[in-house]
Amino acid sequence: MAFKRKKREDLRVELTSMVDVVFLLLIFFMISTTFVESQGIDVKLPTANAQNIQKTPDEVKVYLEKSGRIHLDDHLISLVDLKAHLASYAERAATTTFVILADEKALHGIVVEIMDAARAAGFSKLAIATQQDGKQ
Repeated sequence: MAFKRKKREDLRVELTSMVDVVFLLLIFFMISTTFVESQGIDVKLPTANAQNIQKTPDEVKVYLEKSGRIHLDDHLISLVDLKAHLASYAERAATTTFVILADEKALHGIVVEIMDAARAAGFSKLAIATQQDGKQ
């Protein structure tokens, strides 16, 4: 009695489901990632028609809320402490850009005090951040 042998199929690994899972993970991480530069500081910048300037790698950002609270990067700081901290930039202050991100409703006097503190610390490059005006 002769038995017929079954033809042997080559073994394959199905990658379709693994590719689906990888794409789902990629989509999940793309959606869940936020691209917010500074969280938690409520500053509404004034608008201007001026052109954007190139961002320099060495810059100090000072945020001023409309309530008068000052933030250095993301840390709440007083004006006296800000002056002391800016003094530590003495040797590299000439090449570092000092950026003020003041709320449009912030008091002008506090903005001027922050600018004076930067000038006294040796900063020669001063920038005041604004938003691009939508009317063009």
